[in-house]
Amino acid sequence: MIDTASSDNAAFQLRVRDFYLGRQPILDRDQVLHGYELLFRSAPLGPAAIDTELSATAAVIAHAAQLGIDKVIGDGKGFLNVDAAVLDSDIFVFLPRENLVLEIAASVKATPELAGRIAALASHGFRFALSDVVSETADVQQLLPMTEYVKFSLRDSAPAALAALAPRFKAAGKKLVAEKVETHAEFDACLGLGFDFFQGYYFARPSVIGGRKLSPAQVAVLALMQLVVSDADNIAIERAVKKEVTLALNLLRLVNTPAVGIRHRIDSVSQAVTILGRRQLQRWLQIMLYAEPAMRRQGMPPLLALATTRGRLLELLAQRLRPGQRNVPEIAFTVGIMSLMDALFGMPMEEIVQQIPVSDEVAGALLKRTGFFGELLSLAENIELMDEAEARLAPALHELAMSADELAELEVAAFEWSDTIVRYAI
Repeated sequence: MIDTASSDNAAFQLRVRDFYLGRQPILDRDQVLHGYELLFRSAPLGPAAIDTELSATAAVIAHAAQLGIDKVIGDGKGFLNVDAAVLDSDIFVFLPRENLVLEIAASVKATPELAGRIAALASHGFRFALSDVVSETADVQQLLPMTEYVKFSLRDSAPAALAALAPRFKAAGKKLVAEKVETHAEFDACLGLGFDFFQGYYFARPSVIGGRKLSPAQVAVLALMQLVVSDADNIAIERAVKKEVTLALNLLRLVNTPAVGIRHRIDSVSQAVTILGRRQLQRWLQIMLYAEPAMRRQGMPPLLALATTRGRLLELLAQRLRPGQRNVPEIAFTVGIMSLMDALFGMPMEEIVQQIPVSDEVAGALLKRTGFFGELLSLAENIELMDEAEARLAPALHELAMSADELAELEVAAFEWSDTIVRYAI
């Protein structure tokens, strides 16, 4: 029996201060969300930097245990980096083993002790991934039978090496994950090699396609948004909603989510329009723009998850930084949601701000990352990119007079809200 408790857990708790908690989406071949890699970086702001892989992982686990790891990963899988020291420790009591995958770097020495520990943890339901694989070394060959996933970084692996290694690992029954996929061309190339999962922000990079048209449902949502923004009366808005049966049904689903906070059930479009009010109605319509493509396939689309999380995070940041200014959080939410519409529609952001009326302040944030809302948006983007933008996080937080601890708590709250909304949106 494995002892997963430890007297050192209290010491880990004391060191959990000032760190960034990021998550990067992992998608399947249909570009549906499979899970997230949880990323930890210690902040240079606190008195005690966390400088080992063991304490870093302990920090993630302890913080997730306090706030609820289910809020961070939702229904997906969570991928967590571990090394030999972590694997040999007794910090696994906090881990939901059915939803977590432990990532071991391919550079880790495959000693008999390590192999035995992995086998013991696997017998208790833990699953493993081998990451940063660039060649089939003796250590990789030893660890391979005990791992379910094999991860290749496109930045560290030459195309020829990928083409040679992928079929061999695939033939061994492993699930292949391509990391740092930044373009649709890279995604397509890895699809052809048989990769099962993809990690990177290629899905959020706008792919401008000439002559691309919005779906009829998206056109209807945009038309309805125009009615809301132009202060049309409720009867006109209700009539427009009822013309689109799917839109009406999903609006009712959304208005009855716990996140809205209405205690009695809303059963009519007229009630929904009246109770929500114009600001909330505009918010749900913005979400529906992302949700509509998901209705054509099963599973959570990454853009919907990313946009709702980003919008909510900006809203929570604005509430914390500008208390008492009622309109500011709503504007921040709109900036967050709209910031991914270029990827959603496949058109330049300049065209989007012309078609959807926004203030100069919102346009400046979306186009140039200027002003208060531009600073919030830049912060959110840097958190998401983490590896590439870590150095910019501390100055951005300093500029906003916010601690990394406060940011981590708001992030988790945004993850939870997004997961709740997405469950009802698709």
